[in-house]
Order: sequence, then structure tokens, then C-alpha cells
Amino acid sequence: MVGMRDVARAAGVSISTVSLVVNGTGYVSDEMKARVHTAMEDLDYIPNELARNLYRNRTDIIGVIVPTIRHPFFATLTASLQRVLYQHGFRTILCSTVDVNQDVDQYVDMLRRHMMDGIIMGAHTTYPASYWTSIGRPLVAFDRYLGPGIPVVASDHEGGGRSVADILLGSKARHVVMIGGPREQFHDMPRAGSNRGRSAKSLTDPIQPGGGGLDTTFPTVRYYLTLEHALDQAEVRYEYVEAGAVESLEGYARAVNHVLDSYDDVDAVVSSDIGAAYCVQEAIRRGIRIPDDLQVIAYDGTYLADAAGMRLTALQQNFDRIAELLGRRIIESIEADEKRDNARRSGRPSGGGRTQTGGSGRECRDRGAYSAARRGGQGGVSEGEDPHAGPDSVAESAMDGNRFVHTVADVIPLHVRIGETTKAN
Repeated sequence: MVGMRDVARAAGVSISTVSLVVNGTGYVSDEMKARVHTAMEDLDYIPNELARNLYRNRTDIIGVIVPTIRHPFFATLTASLQRVLYQHGFRTILCSTVDVNQDVDQYVDMLRRHMMDGIIMGAHTTYPASYWTSIGRPLVAFDRYLGPGIPVVASDHEGGGRSVADILLGSKARHVVMIGGPREQFHDMPRAGSNRGRSAKSLTDPIQPGGGGLDTTFPTVRYYLTLEHALDQAEVRYEYVEAGAVESLEGYARAVNHVLDSYDDVDAVVSSDIGAAYCVQEAIRRGIRIPDDLQVIAYDGTYLADAAGMRLTALQQNFDRIAELLGRRIIESIEADEKRDNARRSGRPSGGGRTQTGGSGRECRDRGAYSAARRGGQGGVSEGEDPHAGPDSVAESAMDGNRFVHTVADVIPLHVRIGETTKAN
């Protein structure tokens, strides 16, 4: 078996020089590198990846946790995310918690034991913030608030809700039904002074993950609450029908049938791509005219929005941009973690204590600034505009006891795609 000693002998260099070239550490001249690489090719030398990773204290593996890959949203997101991470030299361990009936703790344990370099967390969790902040390793949250100091990447769901409201109110909708997940997720964060079951009008309060007007870790619910608030203001009747947990795809079919059976005067349905596609197909089967009698709006804009039998009007999430920012944030955090570890081993100052916050953004020092910054822009990106405009990066201030804690929030606009399932405004 060929080893580093054989490569060093063939290249006429020291074993330490071969080690520096293989591990990509330290300075080696271009001429020396070329000699080492030539010797490695001539001898068919394959570096021991395990030994290399032990030396670097890196695995080049990132865990991605989602609830299920059966859902087209998470299937589309993980495909984009794996592509981005691969382009940066990382492999992905995919954990779909519901599909394998596993909790997240075994993957967190792998992170703690340095079996992976970081985790992108995209599944709903009931663990308290203290669980996540105690991990002390690179961690980025997607579309949820895990705890102070943990970076968040999310779509602008408030803007998405306003865009849906604009379409429905502009077309004179009178009875709107929203089909979505469990309503209990709207208030899943116990908080001193919180008013569980508060109305959609609480959107006039500052909205901050875990720190302001809404007691939820789940930013996606803001699109429903924003839409409900707009319909309230316009005195338009609306209902919210639960389709079950995110993995319950059959629940959407049952919910659609319930809506069409129970509400004779419903003239608009808003749901994820799955619910919207089921709704179009069932309406066509029943002889309901779309969009004349029933308008349907999809929220996500995955491939399923083109597989419903009609081109769905959809609020499209920018999956490539989401993946790009999730990749950037986790890699920044990993590199910062590695820099601190190297500084500690060499005895140099590390430049600060361990933190899970990746990157930086504009600092909002008052508790309402995050919501104000969000409200300052347009809700969504209209048809014909650039859907790939950069996000608002906000370092969000939230009260945690007597301390201010800062969380980077990358807020990504949605794109409005007008299809065949809504009336022309």
C-alpha cells in the first residue's frame, strides 16, 4: 500500500511537505506542490480521508434536517441545497425526521461529537431555545427561530401574505378559505405576557421571532396572519381549515373535499402547492369553473404548481437564493469555528468567545425595528420584476431576560406568478 513516505521519496521532498500539500495547510511553493501531485498520480496514491479529517478536525459533511422529503417544498429545497453545498466542497447528510421516525437529537449528537461540521435545521421542533444554544457548534435555522445567536434564513412571509391579499381583494373575493397545517403552530412558544389565541390584528404589534408581537418560532404562519388581517380590514369572510401535519399529504385531499362540501359560497382557496393542486382537480371534477366561480392561489411555487391541470397562480419562494444563503451562513459559521479552534491550539487570541451567529447585517437596536424594516419594502415581487433580488439582511435585536441578543435574519422576497386560476385585476 502506497503511503506518504513513498510519495515523499518519489517527489524528493520531506514527509511534512507531502502532508502540507495533502491537507492544504501551510505554505508550499508551486514547484513543490507540482512535484508532490505528480508523484501522487504516478504512484496512484489516495490520501487517507479519515486521517486527513482528523488532522483538520473537519469532516466536510453538513447535516440537513427537514420533516419529510415527500413534500414538494422540502424536496425542491434539499435538491438546491445539496447542489450549493457540493459546489463548496461539502457533502450532505439528509435527515427527514418523519420519514425515518427519528428525532433530531441523534444528529445533534453527531454534530457535538464532530462527526459533521454543521447543521441546517429546517424541521419543526419543540425543544426549548436553551437546547439549541447549548450545542456550541455551527447551526443555521431555516424558516424558524431556534434561539438567540442562531442565524435564521427565511422567506418574507408577511410580504407574501400581503401579495395574496392584493390579488384576492383586487378581484373582489368575498369568502376565502385557507388550508394549512396545525393552527397550534401559530402559538408554539410560551412567553411571559403572551396572549395565546390572539387575533390577526396583533400584526399591528412588532413582529419578531421569539421576541415581539407573535409567540411563534415558525415565521411561515405570518403569511396566514397577514392575510387574515387584510381580510379583516376589508370585511371579507374567511376560514382556516387544517390539513394535518406537513407529512400528511392525504390530509390536503380531505381538507379540500371538506371545504367544497361545507362552504357553498366559497370563492377563493389559498393553500400550499399540494392543497391548491388538489383543489383545482377536485373543482374541475365537480364542474366548478375556475377562476370564474372559484379562485385558487398556491403558496410555494414548486414544480407541482404546473402539474394541477391548470397553471396555478402562485407565490413562488426563491429556492436557489434560499439555498445560497443557507450555504453561505453555515460555511461562515464553520470557518469561524475552525478559526477559533486553530487559534486555541496555537495559543493565539481567538478574537472572541464561541458564537453560533454567522455573518453580519444591519443592526436594529429597538424592538420594533425588524418589523419596521420588513414593512418598509414591497410585500412580494410582481410578475415581470426580478425575483432574484437580494434579501434584507437584518441583525435582529430581541429581549432575552436582561440581555440583548442578535440574530442574523436573511429575509428573501417571494415572486408573484399570475396563472390561470385567478381573475385578472
